[in-house]
Amino acid sequence: MKYFTNLSTRSKLLFSFGIIWIMFLVVIIIAYNGLRNITQSEKKLSEVNFRIALELRELRSHQNYNRAAILDMILTKNKSEQLALEGIINERGQAINVIIEKLFKLDTDHQFQNRLKELENEIETYRLGRDEEIKLIQEGKLEEAQKLGTTHLKDQFEKIRLISTEMGDKAAKDSDIQLELDQQQANSAIILFLVFGIVVLFFSILMIILMNRTIAQPLNEITKIAASIGEGNLNVELNVIERKDEVGILMQTFSRMVDVLKGMATVAQKIASGDLTGSIVPQSEKDILGNTFLQMLNNLRRIMKDIVESVNLLASSSSEILIATTQVAAGASETASAISETTTTVEEVKQAAQLSSQKASRVSENAQQTAQVTQTGQQAVDETIKGMYHIQDQMESVANTIVRLSEQSQQIGGIIASVNDLADQSNLLAVNAAIEAAKAGEQGRGFTVVAQEIKDLAQQSKQATIQVRNILSDIQKATSAAVMATEQTSKAVENGVKQSTQTGESIKKLAESSNKAVEAATQIVASSQQQVVGMDQIGLAMNNINQAGTENAASMVQAEKAAKDMNELGQKLKLLVEQYKI
Repeated sequence: MKYFTNLSTRSKLLFSFGIIWIMFLVVIIIAYNGLRNITQSEKKLSEVNFRIALELRELRSHQNYNRAAILDMILTKNKSEQLALEGIINERGQAINVIIEKLFKLDTDHQFQNRLKELENEIETYRLGRDEEIKLIQEGKLEEAQKLGTTHLKDQFEKIRLISTEMGDKAAKDSDIQLELDQQQANSAIILFLVFGIVVLFFSILMIILMNRTIAQPLNEITKIAASIGEGNLNVELNVIERKDEVGILMQTFSRMVDVLKGMATVAQKIASGDLTGSIVPQSEKDILGNTFLQMLNNLRRIMKDIVESVNLLASSSSEILIATTQVAAGASETASAISETTTTVEEVKQAAQLSSQKASRVSENAQQTAQVTQTGQQAVDETIKGMYHIQDQMESVANTIVRLSEQSQQIGGIIASVNDLADQSNLLAVNAAIEAAKAGEQGRGFTVVAQEIKDLAQQSKQATIQVRNILSDIQKATSAAVMATEQTSKAVENGVKQSTQTGESIKKLAESSNKAVEAATQIVASSQQQVVGMDQIGLAMNNINQAGTENAASMVQAEKAAKDMNELGQKLKLLVEQYKI
């Protein structure tokens, strides 16, 4: 079993199928030999035993005929008939000799040969006695011939018949025995065929079970483990079998692969926990995963080493920055307090100047509002005049369009008259076509239908033109009314333009007076605003200084906080990198 297990898969398959083929070949040979023996036996039965029985029967037939012919010779007185019967007897005798020779050749069995010689001797003795009887008949000694035939020759004839019958019975018995032997041989061949078939079947089942255990089951186990690994589960155990075939080599290689993956997983877990001291050994130069993993581990160690050095440097620098920032923040707070007091004093002076400027500004604003109202009124009048001119232009355009529409409606009336004439002509043509179709009789019936359709279509066209003419008449009346309305509207628009122009001249004079008052108020406001601007600039400068001081103080506070945060971050990073083992 171990030897079979260590064989290669090819050798296992060749061995298994080779034995099955050999067994099938043995079964085929057994079946062939059985069939061949049965065929030979049947051939012997047909060519020997049955032939012997037939030849012996024919021999007895010739013998019986000769005996009957002797009796006919005794009974007949005609010499020619006697001679004819004698010739037939001689021919039958020669046929018997030929049969004897055939029987000697058919069966070479010693017992059969002796029995056949005995029969031949008896036939020869009978022939001699028969020849003597024929001679007595030819000499006219019928009583002696009859006496010889009923005594000695009769006994000899019976003896020949008995021997031939016994030989025929023996041949038939031998045939039955041979048939029984053939049946037994056939049964034995069938039993042997079934036995070997069952053996081949059981051996095939055994080889299937064995191949399943040696090949299919290990491959199935490897497949399940590969599926688990594909899902990310490396907690698998592979029962490695010490075998030298492909399956054993595959299981051993797969086991080594699982061990390598477990080793990589262990190193990866150490890296995840901060331990970079782990190591992995690549299986070969072609181990891309192992070499890459080892390179990644070395790169992580180098990077962590650089990070540790940088973090230590950051921690020491952040401590120094924190001390310096704290000192600067204290000085910035004092400066911000002094600037705030100065800004308050400047703000009070600025408020007094703003009160004076506000009073002057109110006067100027009232004058400006009056000027703006007049300007707005003048703009409204100008826009109204422009609108009236635009309306006048549009009304003229509408009037022209309505005139063209009236002209086109008249043209359409002419076209409608033409269409009405065409409808009348079509109606007339349809009547003529109907008359011609009626003259044509049965052949013009289809044309009559067409003429009727044309007539109906002409009537419909005429009615449509009447309707269109009525509609066109209404349109012409409407366009005439529209022309009258547009002329009246144009006159009203022209009057509106004249009135709008007069109103615009009045508002223009009022605007000139308002502008002069605004200029005087503006000069008063300008002088007061110059004072306010000066104070605003001083206040703005102090506010900027105050804001800059405040922002500076706030920035220093933020810088101090940032320095503290940086210092804390440096300490945390230092503690964090100390967790890694390089």
